[in-house]
Amino acid sequence: MKLLTLFIAVSFMFGCKDAKKSPTYSKKSVSETQEHIGKKLMETNCYVCHNATTLEDNRIAPPMIAIKKRYLMENTTKAAFIASMQNWIENPTRENAIMYGAVERFGLMPKQAFPKETIQQIADYMFVSEIEKPTWFEEHYNQQFGNGGGNGKRMQRQQQGINLKKLSYSEKGLKYALATKSVLGKNLMGTIQKKGTLEALKFCNIKADPLTDSMSVMYKATIKRVSDKPRNVNNTANILEKGYIAVFKKEVQLNKESEPIVVESAENVKFYYPIKTNSMCLQCHGTPTSDIKNTTLAEIDKLYPDDLAVGYTENQVRGIWSITFHK
Repeated sequence: MKLLTLFIAVSFMFGCKDAKKSPTYSKKSVSETQEHIGKKLMETNCYVCHNATTLEDNRIAPPMIAIKKRYLMENTTKAAFIASMQNWIENPTRENAIMYGAVERFGLMPKQAFPKETIQQIADYMFVSEIEKPTWFEEHYNQQFGNGGGNGKRMQRQQQGINLKKLSYSEKGLKYALATKSVLGKNLMGTIQKKGTLEALKFCNIKADPLTDSMSVMYKATIKRVSDKPRNVNNTANILEKGYIAVFKKEVQLNKESEPIVVESAENVKFYYPIKTNSMCLQCHGTPTSDIKNTTLAEIDKLYPDDLAVGYTENQVRGIWSITFHK
C-alpha cells in the first residue's frame, strides 16, 4: 500500500511539472497578437459551440466572430466590450441578450462558471485580434448590417490540418480531447435543442461511446472519458485517474484555470484534462427532482441502473479525459 501511494505521488509530480509548461499553439490566423493567452482559452472553452469551421447544418451557436461584430456595434472601448462579455456569460437571459436572432435560432446559452480572469482574457483577445471567420460570414454580415461592422485588415481563413508532429505532447492531447468533445458536444446539444433531454439521454446511451471510439481510431490513440462518479460503469476511473480528478477538483476550488497533466513513459504519453459541468449538464447530472425532472430520472434509472453521476452543480469536475498515444 505504501508503494502504491508513493507511485501515485511520483506520478503527480511528473504530471504537474509538465502541465506547468506554457503551450505553443499555432497562431496562423493571428497577426500582431500571436502570443495572446486568450486565443488558447477561447479555443478550449468556446469552440465546442462557437467554432468557425463548423458546417452550417451542424451549427448550434453563432461563431465567435459574429459575437465580436455584434457587440462592437454597441461598445467602442475595450473596457466596455470586456464588461459586456462578462455580463452576458454570467447572466445569459433573454432580457440580457442583444443577439436576438441567435437566441431565437439556438436558444439561450448555458450559464458558464468561468473565472472572471478567463472571460477577461478571452474578451481581450477577441477585441484586439482578427479572429477566424467562416467563408459565408462577410456576405451574411453585410446583408444584415452593411459594411460598417468594424475595422481591421481582412484575414485569411485558418489553415486546416495542423501538423501533429509539430505539437507538444500537451498540445497534441488537448487537440484529441477538444476534437472529441466537439463531436460529442455538437451532437448532444443539438439533440437537446431539437428533441429534448430524454432523446439526449438515449443519444448518450447509444452513440457517445461509439463516437469516442471513432475518434480514437482517427487519431490512433486511446481516448476515454472516465469519472469517480460514473453513469456508465465502463467509464469508471482507476486509482491513478481518481487521483488526477482530485487534482483538478482542487484547482476548481481555487478558481484556477486547469492545464493538462501529461505523464510520459518510454513509448507512450498519457494525457489528462478535466470535464466540467455547466448549467445544461444539470438537466441530467444535477440534483434529482429540482434540476432533473422525474421523467428524466426514470429514464436514467432505466438506462443506467448503477448511475452515480448526479448531485452536481455548475463548474464542477464530473470526470476527466484520459488519453494514451504513442510518442
